[in-house]
Amino acid sequence: MYSRKNSMESIPEEMTDVWACTKEDCKGWMRDDFAFDTEPVCHLCQSPMVKETRSLPQLVNTNKQQKSLAKGIQIERK
Repeated sequence: MYSRKNSMESIPEEMTDVWACTKEDCKGWMRDDFAFDTEPVCHLCQSPMVKETRSLPQLVNTNKQQKSLAKGIQIERK
């Protein structure tokens, strides 16, 4: 018998370094791989952030040197 329900493919997770907001009522966080600063501030409330580890789905980041990029440079669109 045919079933319309698609089986959900499990997405592999890995322990990932993230930056989390220190303010209690703010839920802001970002992956360390995608942070431009060595010690970023929260993009939601501008509070300091602390480094922690979370189990998150794997992502492929082709540019591991985000922090060394100069700020304010426009992204080229192809």
